[in-house]
Amino acid sequence: MTITHHSRRRGGAALASICLAIGVTACGSSTKSSSSATTPGAATTAAGATTAAGTTTAAGTTTAAGTAAAGGATGIKSGLTVYYIPKDTQNPYEVLADKGGEAALTELGGKVVVSSGTEDTAAAQIPSIQAAIAAKANAIVIAANDPDALCPSIAQAVAAGIKVVAFDSDNNCPDHLFINQADTATIGTAEVDYMATLVNSTGEIAILSAAATATNQNAWIGFMKQQLAAKYPNMKLVDVVYGDDDPAKSLTALTGLLSAHPNLVGIISPTTVGISTAAQYLSTHKDIAAKVKLTGLGLPSQMKPYIKDGTVKGFMLWNPSDLGYLAGYAAANLASGTTNLKDGSKFTAGKLKEYTIAAPAGATPSVILGPPTVFDASNIDQFNF
Repeated sequence: MTITHHSRRRGGAALASICLAIGVTACGSSTKSSSSATTPGAATTAAGATTAAGTTTAAGTTTAAGTAAAGGATGIKSGLTVYYIPKDTQNPYEVLADKGGEAALTELGGKVVVSSGTEDTAAAQIPSIQAAIAAKANAIVIAANDPDALCPSIAQAVAAGIKVVAFDSDNNCPDHLFINQADTATIGTAEVDYMATLVNSTGEIAILSAAATATNQNAWIGFMKQQLAAKYPNMKLVDVVYGDDDPAKSLTALTGLLSAHPNLVGIISPTTVGISTAAQYLSTHKDIAAKVKLTGLGLPSQMKPYIKDGTVKGFMLWNPSDLGYLAGYAAANLASGTTNLKDGSKFTAGKLKEYTIAAPAGATPSVILGPPTVFDASNIDQFNF
C-alpha cells in the first residue's frame, strides 16, 4: 500500500525549535511516531467501562491480526483511495489518528493520502478537499477546523460522488457521517467532575481550548458550563482562552491566563497541544503548579513525565489511533455501498467489531467510538500512544 502525505508547511525550523522548547515531541512531522510496546488487556474509563487493548506498533497504531476478510470486511471494494484531512499535519494527536486510518486501509487493500495545512483554519483545509475531488478519491475523512466554512467545498465533493466522514471535530454540512470519539456530554461533564475532585469543588477555574471555531471544543465547553451551573456552585469559570492547537500560541494564552487571574485554582485543557504545553510550563514553575491544578485531554506518551513528577494528577483521552481506524472502516464501507447514512445502518470495523449508525430526524448520522479513559499514576505506564 502506498501512503502519501501532503502538507503546506510554515517555518519548519522555527516551529521545530518552539516544539523542542516546550516539549511537544511529535510536532513538525505527520509521518513518524516512536512508541513501541504491548499494552495490557484493559484500562479504566471515565464511564467505568473497560477498553480492550491490542499490540501497538512503532507507528503508534493498534492493529488486528488476520486479513481484511477476517475483520469482517466482506463486500469492501479493493483499491479505495481515502483522503485524510486533519486539523493540521503537525498536531501529534492528529498524526496518531491518521496512522489509525492508514492501518484500516492497509487491511482493506486501499490507500490513504494525508493532506492538510499546518494551521488550524478552514482556509488551510479547503485546498485538500479540492485535491481529493481532482484525484477522484473514493472518500474524505476530515476533522473540521470550522463548522460552516468548509461546507461549499464538501458539497462539491459529495456532488462528485465522494463519501464524506467527519471525525474528532464535526461540521454542519449535510450528507456525511460523524465518528464521535466519545459521547459529547460525557467528555464535558467528566472533565468538570474530575477537576472538582482536584480543587474540592471550590475556586476559580479556566479553560485553555484549541481554535475558537472548533466544533468539538465548543460542544464540550458547553457541557462543562452546564455541569458547573448544575452541580458546582462554588466553582467559577472565569475565562476561556484559545491556543489554536499551536504550541507557541497555547503558551502565550496560558501565561496571559495566569497573569489575568491570580486566584486561579484549576485549568481544563480539552486539547492535547494545550494540555501538554500547560503541563510543561507548570513543571518548570512549581510554585504555580502547587496552586493551579491541570487536567483535560492528553496523549499518554506526552503527559507521562508530568504524571511522574506530580505536575498533573490525571487526564483523559480515548485512543486516537482507534478513532482514525474506525473512520477508515466507515469511509470504506460507505464508499463500497455496504452501509449508508440511514438510522440503524450497520457496518463492521475490523478489530473494533460492529457499529450501528444513529441518525435521528434532523441530526447528523453518527457513531461513538467509546467512553474516554482516565490516565493517572496507577495506569500511565501501560500506554504508549
